[in-house]
Amino acid sequence: MSSLYPINGDFFSKIDTNPDLYGLVWISTTLVFVIASLGNCSTYLMHKRSDSSTSWSFDVSYVNLAACSVYGYVVVVPLAFYFLLQYMGSNANLVRFWCMWGYSLFILVLGSFLLVIPVEFLRWTLVIITGAASASFVALNLRSYAEGNDLTVVLVAAFVLQLSLALFIKMWFFA
Repeated sequence: MSSLYPINGDFFSKIDTNPDLYGLVWISTTLVFVIASLGNCSTYLMHKRSDSSTSWSFDVSYVNLAACSVYGYVVVVPLAFYFLLQYMGSNANLVRFWCMWGYSLFILVLGSFLLVIPVEFLRWTLVIITGAASASFVALNLRSYAEGNDLTVVLVAAFVLQLSLALFIKMWFFA
């Protein structure tokens, strides 16, 4: 619920006693298959809208690209922030970061279902809203590691990277 309503509170205090990797594994896997399958469906609907004689063809490469991009992002980005914050003197915890970044993808899974709607203005609006909510969840929770330090650039970088993932999903899978 915290990932859907990022202002709700400190995610790290909720998982403090038992951070899990459920979000990292299962939510990431769900996102991979949702964007690969719905991206194909969306592409078909957009082509069908402009050309009624379009036939269905599933592009299997969407699965490979989705897996590489989502798994790569959800493993490498938290790892990079962990090392960066360690270098800056913060007591960051890698498992907690992987947990948070994994759960931050949940709203992108929900938003992907709505991106099938073949109205481009609505799609862009949804991507910006879901991307901003996901990015806010990450940035607001990283704020506890930046308190007392001047690490505002770290929070902005986390926000921009998370929003960039949402934009990448839109432009590559739901074009």
